[in-house]
Amino acid sequence: MLFSKYLNKYYARYWFFFLIGIFSLVAVDYVQLFEPEFLGELVDTLSDGSATVSSVVSISLKLLIVAGIMFAGRMLWRFTLFNASLRIQAGLRREMFLKSERLSPTYYHSTKVGSIMSWFTTDLETIEEFTGFGTVQMVDAFFLGVLVILRMFKLDWALAILAMIPMVLIILWGGLVEKYMALKWEERQGNYDKLYDFAQENFTGIRVIKAFVKETSEIHAFAKVAKKNADSNVSFVRVSVFFDVVIELIIALIAAMILGFGGWFVYSSVAGTPVSIFGHAIVLTPGKLVTFFGYFDTLIWPMIALGSLVTMFSRAKASMKRVSAYLDADEDVKDPENAHVLDNVAGSIEFRHLTFAYPGTDVNALEDISLKIEPGESVGVVGRIGRGKTTLVTLLTRLYNVPAGTVFIDGHDIMECNVASVRRAVALVPQDSFLFSDSVKNNIGFSRDDPDIETVKEAAEFADVASNVEEFKDGYETVTGERGVTLSGGQKQRVSLARAYLKNAPIMILDDSVSAVDLKTEEKILANIREKRAGQTTIVVASRVSTVAHLSRIIVLADGKLEAFDTPENLLKTSPTYQKMVYLQELEKEVEGGDRNA
Repeated sequence: MLFSKYLNKYYARYWFFFLIGIFSLVAVDYVQLFEPEFLGELVDTLSDGSATVSSVVSISLKLLIVAGIMFAGRMLWRFTLFNASLRIQAGLRREMFLKSERLSPTYYHSTKVGSIMSWFTTDLETIEEFTGFGTVQMVDAFFLGVLVILRMFKLDWALAILAMIPMVLIILWGGLVEKYMALKWEERQGNYDKLYDFAQENFTGIRVIKAFVKETSEIHAFAKVAKKNADSNVSFVRVSVFFDVVIELIIALIAAMILGFGGWFVYSSVAGTPVSIFGHAIVLTPGKLVTFFGYFDTLIWPMIALGSLVTMFSRAKASMKRVSAYLDADEDVKDPENAHVLDNVAGSIEFRHLTFAYPGTDVNALEDISLKIEPGESVGVVGRIGRGKTTLVTLLTRLYNVPAGTVFIDGHDIMECNVASVRRAVALVPQDSFLFSDSVKNNIGFSRDDPDIETVKEAAEFADVASNVEEFKDGYETVTGERGVTLSGGQKQRVSLARAYLKNAPIMILDDSVSAVDLKTEEKILANIREKRAGQTTIVVASRVSTVAHLSRIIVLADGKLEAFDTPENLLKTSPTYQKMVYLQELEKEVEGGDRNA
Protein backbone atom coordinates (compact mmCIF):
# COMPACT_ATOMS: atom_id res chain seq x y z
CA MET A 1 0.00 0.00 0.00
CA LEU A 2 0.99 3.62 -0.52
CA PHE A 3 1.05 5.32 2.86
CA SER A 4 1.03 9.06 3.49
CA LYS A 5 -0.46 11.31 6.16
CA TYR A 6 -2.83 12.60 3.48
CA LEU A 7 -3.85 9.08 2.37
CA ASN A 8 -4.04 7.25 5.69
CA LYS A 9 -7.12 9.15 6.87
CA TYR A 10 -8.97 8.08 3.71
CA TYR A 11 -8.02 4.45 4.30
CA ALA A 12 -9.58 4.82 7.76
CA ARG A 13 -12.63 6.62 6.38
CA TYR A 14 -13.36 4.04 3.68
CA TRP A 15 -12.15 0.94 5.56
CA PHE A 16 -15.50 -0.79 5.01
CA PHE A 17 -15.14 -0.53 1.22
CA PHE A 18 -11.61 -1.91 1.40
CA LEU A 19 -12.65 -4.69 3.80
CA ILE A 20 -15.56 -5.87 1.62
CA GLY A 21 -13.50 -5.49 -1.55
CA ILE A 22 -10.48 -7.40 -0.26
CA PHE A 23 -12.68 -10.10 1.29
CA SER A 24 -14.53 -10.66 -2.00
CA LEU A 25 -11.23 -10.57 -3.91
CA VAL A 26 -9.71 -13.25 -1.65
CA ALA A 27 -12.90 -15.32 -1.97
CA VAL A 28 -12.65 -15.16 -5.77
CA ASP A 29 -8.96 -16.10 -5.58
CA TYR A 30 -9.81 -19.14 -3.43
CA VAL A 31 -12.79 -20.30 -5.50
CA GLN A 32 -11.06 -20.00 -8.86
CA LEU A 33 -8.46 -22.59 -7.75
CA PHE A 34 -11.18 -25.26 -8.00
CA GLU A 35 -11.36 -24.67 -11.74
CA PRO A 36 -8.02 -26.45 -12.54
CA GLU A 37 -9.00 -29.32 -10.19
CA PHE A 38 -12.33 -29.87 -11.93
CA LEU A 39 -10.72 -29.63 -15.38
CA GLY A 40 -8.06 -32.16 -14.33
CA GLU A 41 -10.75 -34.44 -12.95
CA LEU A 42 -12.65 -34.16 -16.24
CA VAL A 43 -9.50 -35.01 -18.27
CA ASP A 44 -8.69 -38.04 -16.11
CA THR A 45 -12.30 -39.25 -16.31
CA LEU A 46 -12.29 -39.00 -20.09
CA SER A 47 -8.79 -40.49 -20.52
CA ASP A 48 -9.25 -43.58 -18.33
CA GLY A 49 -12.62 -44.46 -19.93
CA SER A 50 -14.67 -44.12 -16.73
CA ALA A 51 -16.64 -41.09 -17.95
CA THR A 52 -20.43 -41.16 -17.83
CA VAL A 53 -23.00 -38.56 -18.79
CA SER A 54 -23.84 -37.93 -15.15
CA SER A 55 -20.19 -37.52 -14.12
CA VAL A 56 -19.48 -35.08 -17.00
CA VAL A 57 -22.65 -33.11 -16.19
CA SER A 58 -21.70 -33.05 -12.49
CA ILE A 59 -18.24 -31.68 -13.21
CA SER A 60 -19.68 -29.17 -15.69
CA LEU A 61 -22.17 -27.92 -13.06
CA LYS A 62 -19.30 -27.46 -10.59
CA LEU A 63 -17.45 -25.39 -13.17
CA LEU A 64 -20.56 -23.26 -13.76
CA ILE A 65 -20.98 -22.69 -10.03
CA VAL A 66 -17.34 -21.61 -9.76
CA ALA A 67 -17.84 -19.25 -12.72
CA GLY A 68 -20.98 -17.77 -11.10
CA ILE A 69 -19.25 -17.14 -7.77
CA MET A 70 -16.27 -15.59 -9.54
CA PHE A 71 -18.58 -13.29 -11.54
CA ALA A 72 -20.45 -12.09 -8.44
CA GLY A 73 -17.23 -11.66 -6.44
CA ARG A 74 -15.50 -9.69 -9.18
CA MET A 75 -18.50 -7.37 -9.53
CA LEU A 76 -18.41 -6.77 -5.76
CA TRP A 77 -14.69 -5.98 -5.49
CA ARG A 78 -14.84 -3.77 -8.55
CA PHE A 79 -17.67 -1.75 -7.03
CA THR A 80 -16.10 -1.39 -3.59
CA LEU A 81 -12.39 -0.93 -4.34
CA PHE A 82 -12.81 1.33 -7.36
CA ASN A 83 -15.50 3.27 -5.53
CA ALA A 84 -13.11 3.84 -2.61
CA SER A 85 -10.24 4.90 -4.89
CA LEU A 86 -12.43 7.44 -6.70
CA ARG A 87 -13.61 8.82 -3.36
CA ILE A 88 -9.98 9.16 -2.27
CA GLN A 89 -9.17 11.04 -5.48
CA ALA A 90 -12.16 13.35 -4.96
CA GLY A 91 -11.18 13.95 -1.32
CA LEU A 92 -7.58 14.80 -2.21
CA ARG A 93 -8.72 17.09 -5.02
CA ARG A 94 -11.02 18.93 -2.61
CA GLU A 95 -8.17 19.30 -0.09
CA MET A 96 -5.91 20.63 -2.83
CA PHE A 97 -8.53 23.11 -4.04
CA LEU A 98 -9.11 24.42 -0.53
CA LYS A 99 -5.34 24.67 -0.13
CA SER A 100 -5.11 26.70 -3.34
CA GLU A 101 -7.53 29.23 -1.86
CA ARG A 102 -5.54 29.53 1.37
CA LEU A 103 -2.15 30.05 -0.27
CA SER A 104 -1.07 33.65 -0.68
CA PRO A 105 0.04 35.34 -3.95
CA THR A 106 3.63 34.78 -2.80
CA TYR A 107 3.32 31.06 -3.53
CA TYR A 108 1.87 31.65 -7.00
CA HIS A 109 4.69 34.05 -7.83
CA SER A 110 7.13 31.13 -7.66
CA THR A 111 4.86 28.28 -8.86
CA LYS A 112 3.21 28.28 -12.25
CA VAL A 113 -0.48 27.51 -12.65
CA GLY A 114 0.31 24.88 -15.30
CA SER A 115 2.33 22.84 -12.79
CA ILE A 116 -0.46 22.99 -10.24
CA MET A 117 -3.00 21.87 -12.84
CA SER A 118 -0.90 18.81 -13.68
CA TRP A 119 -0.91 17.89 -9.98
CA PHE A 120 -4.70 18.16 -10.00
CA THR A 121 -4.99 15.91 -13.07
CA THR A 122 -2.28 13.36 -13.91
CA ASP A 123 -0.86 13.01 -10.40
CA LEU A 124 -4.24 12.50 -8.74
CA GLU A 125 -5.23 10.04 -11.45
CA THR A 126 -2.02 8.08 -10.82
CA ILE A 127 -2.76 7.94 -7.08
CA GLU A 128 -6.36 6.88 -7.77
CA GLU A 129 -5.15 4.12 -10.08
CA PHE A 130 -2.82 2.72 -7.44
CA THR A 131 -5.30 2.87 -4.53
CA GLY A 132 -7.85 1.06 -6.70
CA PHE A 133 -6.31 -1.29 -9.23
CA GLY A 134 -3.02 -1.33 -7.32
CA THR A 135 -4.85 -2.80 -4.32
CA VAL A 136 -6.27 -5.51 -6.57
CA GLN A 137 -2.82 -6.35 -7.88
CA MET A 138 -1.28 -6.36 -4.43
CA VAL A 139 -3.92 -8.71 -2.94
CA ASP A 140 -3.79 -11.00 -5.95
CA ALA A 141 0.00 -11.05 -5.99
CA PHE A 142 0.06 -12.11 -2.34
CA PHE A 143 -3.06 -14.16 -1.60
CA LEU A 144 -3.62 -15.77 -4.98
CA GLY A 145 0.10 -16.37 -5.38
CA VAL A 146 0.39 -18.05 -1.97
CA LEU A 147 -2.76 -20.14 -2.46
CA VAL A 148 -1.62 -21.34 -5.88
CA ILE A 149 1.88 -22.20 -4.65
CA LEU A 150 0.45 -24.20 -1.73
CA ARG A 151 -1.79 -26.16 -4.12
CA MET A 152 1.13 -26.76 -6.48
CA PHE A 153 3.34 -28.04 -3.67
CA LYS A 154 0.51 -30.27 -2.51
CA LEU A 155 0.18 -31.71 -6.01
CA ASP A 156 3.94 -32.15 -6.62
CA TRP A 157 6.72 -30.26 -4.86
CA ALA A 158 9.34 -30.81 -7.57
CA LEU A 159 7.26 -29.16 -10.27
CA ALA A 160 6.25 -26.47 -7.76
CA ILE A 161 9.90 -25.53 -7.27
CA LEU A 162 10.20 -25.00 -11.03
CA ALA A 163 7.16 -22.70 -10.91
CA MET A 164 8.64 -20.70 -8.00
CA ILE A 165 11.68 -19.66 -10.02
CA PRO A 166 9.88 -16.85 -11.94
CA MET A 167 8.42 -15.44 -8.73
CA VAL A 168 11.89 -15.04 -7.19
CA LEU A 169 13.34 -13.61 -10.41
CA ILE A 170 10.49 -11.10 -10.76
CA ILE A 171 10.93 -9.91 -7.16
CA LEU A 172 14.66 -9.40 -7.71
CA TRP A 173 14.07 -7.68 -11.05
CA GLY A 174 11.42 -5.38 -9.57
CA GLY A 175 13.71 -4.34 -6.73
CA LEU A 176 16.42 -3.41 -9.25
CA VAL A 177 14.29 -1.15 -11.44
CA GLU A 178 11.79 0.37 -8.96
CA LYS A 179 13.85 3.46 -8.02
CA TYR A 180 14.97 4.02 -11.59
CA MET A 181 11.37 4.00 -12.80
CA ALA A 182 10.35 6.45 -10.05
CA LEU A 183 13.03 8.88 -11.27
CA LYS A 184 11.88 8.44 -14.86
CA TRP A 185 8.28 9.17 -13.84
CA GLU A 186 9.29 12.33 -11.97
CA GLU A 187 11.24 13.49 -15.01
CA ARG A 188 8.23 12.75 -17.23
CA GLN A 189 5.88 14.70 -14.93
CA GLY A 190 8.29 17.64 -14.76
CA ASN A 191 8.36 17.92 -18.54
CA TYR A 192 4.58 17.60 -18.64
CA ASP A 193 4.38 20.55 -16.21
CA LYS A 194 6.45 22.66 -18.61
CA LEU A 195 4.22 21.67 -21.53
CA TYR A 196 1.13 22.58 -19.54
CA ASP A 197 2.68 25.92 -18.50
CA PHE A 198 3.59 26.81 -22.07
CA ALA A 199 0.14 25.93 -23.45
CA GLN A 200 -1.65 27.80 -20.64
CA GLU A 201 0.40 30.96 -21.19
CA ASN A 202 -0.19 30.86 -24.96
CA PHE A 203 -3.94 30.39 -24.64
CA THR A 204 -4.10 33.26 -22.14
CA GLY A 205 -2.02 35.55 -24.33
CA ILE A 206 -3.43 34.46 -27.70
CA ARG A 207 -4.51 38.01 -28.63
CA VAL A 208 -1.01 39.36 -28.03
CA ILE A 209 0.50 36.54 -30.11
CA LYS A 210 -1.87 37.28 -32.99
CA ALA A 211 -1.35 41.04 -32.73
CA PHE A 212 2.42 40.63 -33.09
CA VAL A 213 2.10 37.91 -35.76
CA LYS A 214 4.09 35.46 -33.62
CA GLU A 215 2.04 32.34 -34.35
CA THR A 216 4.83 30.58 -36.27
CA SER A 217 7.56 31.27 -33.71
CA GLU A 218 5.28 30.15 -30.86
CA ILE A 219 4.44 26.95 -32.74
CA HIS A 220 8.17 26.22 -33.12
CA ALA A 221 8.75 26.97 -29.44
CA PHE A 222 5.85 24.72 -28.49
CA ALA A 223 7.24 21.96 -30.71
CA LYS A 224 10.51 22.02 -28.74
CA VAL A 225 8.70 21.77 -25.39
CA ALA A 226 6.39 19.08 -26.75
CA LYS A 227 9.33 17.07 -28.11
CA LYS A 228 11.04 17.16 -24.72
CA ASN A 229 7.81 15.95 -23.12
CA ALA A 230 7.44 13.24 -25.77
CA ASP A 231 11.05 12.11 -25.30
CA SER A 232 10.59 11.74 -21.54
CA ASN A 233 7.34 9.81 -22.13
CA VAL A 234 9.04 7.50 -24.63
CA SER A 235 11.96 7.03 -22.23
CA PHE A 236 9.62 6.04 -19.39
CA VAL A 237 7.53 3.76 -21.61
CA ARG A 238 10.68 2.15 -22.99
CA VAL A 239 11.84 1.24 -19.48
CA SER A 240 8.34 0.09 -18.51
CA VAL A 241 7.93 -2.07 -21.63
CA PHE A 242 11.40 -3.56 -21.24
CA PHE A 243 10.53 -4.42 -17.63
CA ASP A 244 7.26 -6.07 -18.73
CA VAL A 245 8.95 -7.94 -21.60
CA VAL A 246 11.54 -9.43 -19.23
CA ILE A 247 8.75 -10.60 -16.93
CA GLU A 248 6.76 -12.09 -19.82
CA LEU A 249 9.91 -13.81 -21.08
CA ILE A 250 10.61 -15.35 -17.68
CA ILE A 251 7.01 -16.58 -17.43
CA ALA A 252 7.06 -18.01 -20.97
CA LEU A 253 10.33 -19.90 -20.35
CA ILE A 254 9.01 -21.43 -17.14
CA ALA A 255 5.72 -22.38 -18.86
CA ALA A 256 7.71 -24.13 -21.60
CA MET A 257 9.78 -25.94 -18.94
CA ILE A 258 6.66 -27.12 -17.11
CA LEU A 259 5.06 -28.41 -20.32
CA GLY A 260 8.30 -30.06 -21.45
CA PHE A 261 9.23 -31.70 -18.15
CA GLY A 262 5.57 -32.34 -17.30
CA GLY A 263 5.05 -34.21 -20.57
CA TRP A 264 8.16 -36.28 -19.89
CA PHE A 265 6.93 -37.04 -16.33
CA VAL A 266 3.48 -38.11 -17.64
CA TYR A 267 5.03 -40.29 -20.33
CA SER A 268 7.36 -41.92 -17.79
CA SER A 269 4.50 -42.51 -15.36
CA VAL A 270 2.33 -44.11 -18.06
CA ALA A 271 5.32 -46.28 -19.11
CA GLY A 272 5.72 -47.45 -15.51
CA THR A 273 9.16 -45.83 -14.99
CA PRO A 274 8.41 -42.62 -13.10
CA VAL A 275 11.21 -40.05 -12.88
CA SER A 276 12.81 -39.61 -9.45
CA ILE A 277 14.20 -36.29 -8.16
CA PHE A 278 16.02 -36.32 -4.82
CA GLY A 279 14.49 -39.73 -4.17
CA HIS A 280 11.00 -38.46 -4.95
CA ALA A 281 9.16 -40.37 -7.69
CA ILE A 282 7.04 -38.01 -9.77
CA VAL A 283 3.85 -39.79 -10.75
CA LEU A 284 1.68 -37.63 -13.05
CA THR A 285 -1.48 -38.46 -14.91
CA PRO A 286 -2.66 -36.34 -17.84
CA GLY A 287 -5.35 -34.86 -15.60
CA LYS A 288 -2.84 -33.93 -12.89
CA LEU A 289 -0.64 -32.22 -15.49
CA VAL A 290 -3.66 -30.21 -16.72
CA THR A 291 -4.45 -29.30 -13.11
CA PHE A 292 -0.85 -28.32 -12.39
CA PHE A 293 -0.58 -26.24 -15.56
CA GLY A 294 -3.94 -24.66 -14.68
CA TYR A 295 -2.42 -23.66 -11.35
CA PHE A 296 0.59 -22.19 -13.13
CA ASP A 297 -1.67 -20.38 -15.58
CA THR A 298 -3.49 -18.93 -12.58
CA LEU A 299 -0.12 -17.97 -11.08
CA ILE A 300 0.77 -15.97 -14.21
CA TRP A 301 -1.57 -13.14 -13.23
CA PRO A 302 -0.07 -12.69 -9.72
CA MET A 303 3.39 -12.66 -11.30
CA ILE A 304 2.35 -10.07 -13.89
CA ALA A 305 0.54 -8.12 -11.17
CA LEU A 306 3.70 -8.17 -9.07
CA GLY A 307 5.68 -6.70 -11.93
CA SER A 308 3.01 -4.14 -12.80
CA LEU A 309 2.74 -3.24 -9.13
CA VAL A 310 6.38 -2.15 -9.14
CA THR A 311 5.75 0.25 -12.04
CA MET A 312 2.49 1.53 -10.60
CA PHE A 313 3.94 2.01 -7.12
CA SER A 314 6.89 3.96 -8.53
CA ARG A 315 4.56 6.33 -10.35
CA ALA A 316 2.15 6.69 -7.43
CA LYS A 317 4.98 7.30 -4.98
CA ALA A 318 6.42 10.08 -7.16
CA SER A 319 2.96 11.62 -7.69
CA MET A 320 2.12 11.46 -3.98
CA LYS A 321 5.41 13.20 -3.24
CA ARG A 322 4.41 16.10 -5.53
CA VAL A 323 0.88 16.32 -4.11
CA SER A 324 2.17 16.17 -0.52
CA ALA A 325 4.67 18.95 -1.23
CA TYR A 326 1.79 21.11 -2.44
CA LEU A 327 -0.41 20.32 0.55
CA ASP A 328 2.56 20.96 2.88
CA ALA A 329 3.30 24.36 1.32
CA ASP A 330 3.55 27.08 3.94
CA GLU A 331 0.44 29.23 4.35
CA ASP A 332 2.08 32.50 5.27
CA VAL A 333 -1.19 34.48 5.42
CA LYS A 334 -3.36 32.91 8.11
CA ASP A 335 -5.35 33.70 11.22
CA PRO A 336 -3.35 34.34 14.39
CA GLU A 337 -4.28 32.67 17.67
CA ASN A 338 -7.31 34.28 19.32
CA ALA A 339 -7.89 36.35 16.19
CA HIS A 340 -10.15 39.38 16.53
CA VAL A 341 -13.18 39.30 14.23
CA LEU A 342 -13.94 42.68 12.69
CA ASP A 343 -17.62 43.46 13.00
CA ASN A 344 -19.73 46.58 12.44
CA VAL A 345 -16.76 48.25 10.75
CA ALA A 346 -16.99 52.05 10.65
CA GLY A 347 -14.23 52.41 8.07
CA SER A 348 -11.33 54.04 9.91
CA ILE A 349 -7.93 53.22 8.34
CA GLU A 350 -4.54 54.03 9.79
CA PHE A 351 -0.96 53.36 8.68
CA ARG A 352 1.74 53.71 11.33
CA HIS A 353 5.29 53.88 10.02
CA LEU A 354 4.51 51.16 7.45
CA THR A 355 7.52 49.80 5.56
CA PHE A 356 6.84 46.92 3.19
CA ALA A 357 8.84 44.84 0.71
CA TYR A 358 7.35 42.06 -1.39
CA PRO A 359 8.47 38.54 -0.35
CA GLY A 360 11.67 37.49 -2.08
CA THR A 361 12.88 41.06 -2.69
CA ASP A 362 15.10 43.45 -0.73
CA VAL A 363 13.64 46.62 -2.22
CA ASN A 364 11.01 48.46 -0.17
CA ALA A 365 7.82 49.11 -2.13
CA LEU A 366 6.62 51.39 0.69
CA GLU A 367 8.72 53.15 3.31
CA ASP A 368 7.67 54.78 6.60
CA ILE A 369 4.05 55.53 5.63
CA SER A 370 2.02 57.18 8.39
CA LEU A 371 -1.49 58.56 7.86
CA LYS A 372 -5.06 58.18 9.06
CA ILE A 373 -8.29 58.04 7.04
CA GLU A 374 -11.42 58.90 9.01
CA PRO A 375 -14.61 56.78 8.83
CA GLY A 376 -16.77 57.74 5.84
CA GLU A 377 -14.02 59.78 4.21
CA SER A 378 -13.38 59.69 0.45
CA VAL A 379 -9.66 59.75 -0.26
CA GLY A 380 -7.63 59.75 -3.45
CA VAL A 381 -4.20 58.22 -4.06
CA VAL A 382 -1.95 59.65 -6.77
CA GLY A 383 1.66 59.39 -7.82
CA ARG A 384 3.75 58.41 -10.78
CA ILE A 385 3.70 54.83 -12.10
CA GLY A 386 5.44 52.29 -9.88
CA ARG A 387 5.47 54.45 -6.75
CA GLY A 388 3.47 52.11 -4.49
CA LYS A 389 -0.14 53.19 -4.97
CA THR A 390 -1.52 49.69 -5.66
CA THR A 391 0.68 48.18 -2.96
CA LEU A 392 -0.68 50.59 -0.35
CA VAL A 393 -4.35 49.75 -0.97
CA THR A 394 -3.79 46.02 -1.62
CA LEU A 395 -2.27 45.55 1.82
CA LEU A 396 -5.67 46.37 3.32
CA THR A 397 -7.02 43.07 1.94
CA ARG A 398 -4.40 40.96 3.82
CA LEU A 399 -3.14 39.27 0.65
CA TYR A 400 0.33 39.78 2.14
CA ASN A 401 1.63 39.94 5.68
CA VAL A 402 2.64 43.36 6.95
CA PRO A 403 4.78 44.22 10.00
CA ALA A 404 2.75 44.05 13.19
CA GLY A 405 1.43 47.38 14.43
CA THR A 406 1.56 49.16 11.07
CA VAL A 407 -1.90 48.80 9.46
CA PHE A 408 -5.14 49.31 11.40
CA ILE A 409 -8.85 49.14 10.59
CA ASP A 410 -11.10 50.73 13.21
CA GLY A 411 -8.10 50.76 15.54
CA HIS A 412 -7.46 47.02 15.22
CA ASP A 413 -4.14 45.74 13.89
CA ILE A 414 -5.07 43.69 10.82
CA MET A 415 -2.29 41.20 11.66
CA GLU A 416 -4.24 40.32 14.82
CA CYS A 417 -7.59 40.06 13.04
CA ASN A 418 -9.41 37.19 11.39
CA VAL A 419 -8.37 37.28 7.72
CA ALA A 420 -11.86 36.61 6.35
CA SER A 421 -13.38 39.41 8.46
CA VAL A 422 -10.76 41.87 7.16
CA ARG A 423 -11.56 40.94 3.57
CA ARG A 424 -15.31 41.14 4.21
CA ALA A 425 -14.80 44.73 5.31
CA VAL A 426 -13.12 45.72 2.03
CA ALA A 427 -14.52 45.74 -1.52
CA LEU A 428 -11.69 45.94 -4.05
CA VAL A 429 -11.93 46.89 -7.72
CA PRO A 430 -8.50 45.73 -9.00
CA GLN A 431 -6.58 47.15 -11.93
CA ASP A 432 -6.92 44.06 -14.09
CA SER A 433 -10.76 43.96 -13.83
CA PHE A 434 -10.85 40.16 -13.79
CA LEU A 435 -14.18 38.62 -14.83
CA PHE A 436 -15.23 34.98 -14.69
CA SER A 437 -16.49 33.08 -17.73
CA ASP A 438 -20.08 33.46 -16.59
CA SER A 439 -23.08 35.69 -17.17
CA VAL A 440 -22.91 39.42 -16.51
CA LYS A 441 -25.51 38.92 -13.79
CA ASN A 442 -23.42 36.36 -11.92
CA ASN A 443 -20.25 38.42 -12.31
CA ILE A 444 -21.90 41.47 -10.77
CA GLY A 445 -23.63 39.38 -8.10
CA PHE A 446 -20.49 37.41 -7.24
CA SER A 447 -20.62 38.44 -3.58
CA ARG A 448 -24.16 37.08 -3.21
CA ASP A 449 -25.15 33.40 -3.19
CA ASP A 450 -28.30 34.05 -5.21
CA PRO A 451 -28.18 37.59 -6.60
CA ASP A 452 -31.51 39.29 -7.20
CA ILE A 453 -31.78 40.74 -10.71
CA GLU A 454 -33.14 44.08 -9.45
CA THR A 455 -30.19 44.48 -7.07
CA VAL A 456 -27.81 43.57 -9.90
CA LYS A 457 -29.43 46.21 -12.13
CA GLU A 458 -29.07 48.80 -9.39
CA ALA A 459 -25.34 48.01 -9.14
CA ALA A 460 -25.02 48.24 -12.91
CA GLU A 461 -26.67 51.67 -12.82
CA PHE A 462 -24.20 52.74 -10.15
CA ALA A 463 -21.29 51.75 -12.43
CA ASP A 464 -23.01 53.31 -15.49
CA VAL A 465 -22.86 50.02 -17.39
CA ALA A 466 -26.59 49.21 -17.36
CA SER A 467 -27.28 50.75 -20.79
CA ASN A 468 -24.43 48.73 -22.34
CA VAL A 469 -25.65 45.47 -20.81
CA GLU A 470 -29.22 46.04 -21.95
CA GLU A 471 -27.96 46.44 -25.52
CA PHE A 472 -26.48 42.94 -25.44
CA LYS A 473 -28.57 40.26 -27.15
CA ASP A 474 -29.00 38.26 -23.92
CA GLY A 475 -28.86 41.22 -21.56
CA TYR A 476 -27.69 40.30 -18.08
CA GLU A 477 -27.49 36.63 -19.11
CA THR A 478 -24.74 37.43 -21.62
CA VAL A 479 -21.69 35.23 -20.99
CA THR A 480 -18.57 37.38 -20.71
CA GLY A 481 -16.16 34.67 -21.92
CA GLU A 482 -12.84 33.77 -20.34
CA ARG A 483 -11.53 36.76 -18.35
CA GLY A 484 -14.34 38.86 -19.84
CA VAL A 485 -12.92 38.63 -23.36
CA THR A 486 -16.24 39.59 -25.03
CA LEU A 487 -16.41 42.95 -23.23
CA SER A 488 -14.42 46.10 -23.88
CA GLY A 489 -11.88 47.37 -21.36
CA GLY A 490 -14.24 50.06 -20.09
CA GLN A 491 -17.13 47.61 -19.80
CA LYS A 492 -14.99 45.17 -17.81
CA GLN A 493 -13.93 47.95 -15.44
CA ARG A 494 -17.52 49.01 -14.86
CA VAL A 495 -18.78 45.44 -14.32
CA SER A 496 -16.00 45.01 -11.75
CA LEU A 497 -17.04 48.27 -10.11
CA ALA A 498 -20.67 47.11 -9.98
CA ARG A 499 -19.54 43.84 -8.39
CA ALA A 500 -17.65 45.71 -5.65
CA TYR A 501 -20.57 48.10 -5.04
CA LEU A 502 -23.01 45.22 -4.61
CA LYS A 503 -20.82 43.82 -1.82
CA ASN A 504 -21.77 46.94 0.18
CA ALA A 505 -18.57 46.84 2.23
CA PRO A 506 -17.76 49.67 4.66
CA ILE A 507 -14.49 50.25 2.77
CA MET A 508 -14.33 50.33 -1.03
CA ILE A 509 -11.10 50.64 -3.02
CA LEU A 510 -10.98 51.62 -6.70
CA ASP A 511 -7.50 50.84 -7.99
CA ASP A 512 -7.28 52.96 -11.13
CA SER A 513 -10.66 51.48 -12.05
CA VAL A 514 -12.00 54.19 -14.36
CA SER A 515 -8.92 54.64 -16.53
CA ALA A 516 -10.56 52.96 -19.55
CA VAL A 517 -13.75 55.05 -19.58
CA ASP A 518 -14.36 58.49 -21.09
CA LEU A 519 -14.49 61.64 -18.95
CA LYS A 520 -18.28 61.89 -19.07
CA THR A 521 -18.72 58.31 -17.80
CA GLU A 522 -16.03 58.89 -15.19
CA GLU A 523 -17.80 61.97 -13.87
CA LYS A 524 -21.09 60.08 -13.61
CA ILE A 525 -19.45 57.19 -11.72
CA LEU A 526 -17.73 59.60 -9.32
CA ALA A 527 -21.03 61.41 -8.75
CA ASN A 528 -22.68 58.06 -7.94
CA ILE A 529 -19.89 57.31 -5.47
CA ARG A 530 -20.47 60.63 -3.69
CA GLU A 531 -24.21 60.02 -3.57
CA LYS A 532 -24.52 56.26 -2.98
CA ARG A 533 -21.54 55.81 -0.68
CA ALA A 534 -21.99 58.88 1.46
CA GLY A 535 -20.85 58.03 4.99
CA GLN A 536 -18.77 55.05 3.83
CA THR A 537 -15.01 55.02 3.35
CA THR A 538 -13.87 55.10 -0.28
CA ILE A 539 -10.30 55.11 -1.60
CA VAL A 540 -9.74 56.01 -5.27
CA VAL A 541 -6.36 55.29 -6.86
CA ALA A 542 -5.99 57.32 -10.03
CA SER A 543 -3.55 58.22 -12.75
CA ARG A 544 -5.53 61.37 -13.62
CA VAL A 545 -5.70 64.21 -11.10
CA SER A 546 -9.20 65.12 -12.29
CA THR A 547 -10.45 61.75 -11.02
CA VAL A 548 -9.66 62.61 -7.39
CA ALA A 549 -9.81 66.41 -7.44
CA HIS A 550 -13.26 66.46 -5.80
CA LEU A 551 -12.33 64.16 -2.90
CA SER A 552 -11.81 65.45 0.61
CA ARG A 553 -8.12 64.56 0.82
CA ILE A 554 -5.48 63.06 -1.44
CA ILE A 555 -2.49 60.83 -0.67
CA VAL A 556 0.56 61.67 -2.77
CA LEU A 557 3.24 58.96 -3.03
CA ALA A 558 6.75 59.51 -4.37
CA ASP A 559 9.27 56.64 -4.58
CA GLY A 560 7.25 54.58 -2.09
CA LYS A 561 7.22 57.38 0.49
CA LEU A 562 4.41 59.67 1.63
CA GLU A 563 5.07 63.07 0.09
CA ALA A 564 1.81 64.62 1.26
CA PHE A 565 -1.69 63.90 2.53
CA ASP A 566 -3.94 66.92 2.36
CA THR A 567 -6.80 68.62 0.56
CA PRO A 568 -6.46 69.27 -3.19
CA GLU A 569 -6.19 73.03 -2.53
CA ASN A 570 -3.31 72.66 -0.07
CA LEU A 571 -1.50 70.11 -2.25
CA LEU A 572 -1.26 72.72 -5.01
CA LYS A 573 0.89 74.72 -2.60
CA THR A 574 2.87 71.96 -0.84
CA SER A 575 3.31 68.90 -3.08
CA PRO A 576 5.74 69.11 -6.05
CA THR A 577 4.47 65.77 -7.45
CA TYR A 578 0.84 66.89 -7.32
CA GLN A 579 1.69 70.27 -8.81
CA LYS A 580 3.50 68.59 -11.71
CA MET A 581 0.60 66.17 -12.34
CA VAL A 582 -1.88 69.07 -12.42
CA TYR A 583 0.38 71.04 -14.76
CA LEU A 584 0.80 68.11 -17.16
CA GLN A 585 -2.94 67.48 -17.20
CA GLU A 586 -3.69 71.14 -17.97
CA LEU A 587 -1.07 71.05 -20.72
CA GLU A 588 -2.67 67.92 -22.17
CA LYS A 589 -6.06 69.65 -22.25
CA GLU A 590 -4.56 72.62 -24.10
CA VAL A 591 -2.93 70.32 -26.66
CA GLU A 592 -6.18 68.44 -27.20
CA GLY A 593 -8.04 71.75 -27.54
CA GLY A 594 -5.52 72.97 -30.13
CA ASP A 595 -5.96 69.79 -32.14
CA ARG A 596 -9.72 70.25 -32.20
CA ASN A 597 -9.42 73.82 -33.45
CA ALA A 598 -6.90 72.92 -36.16
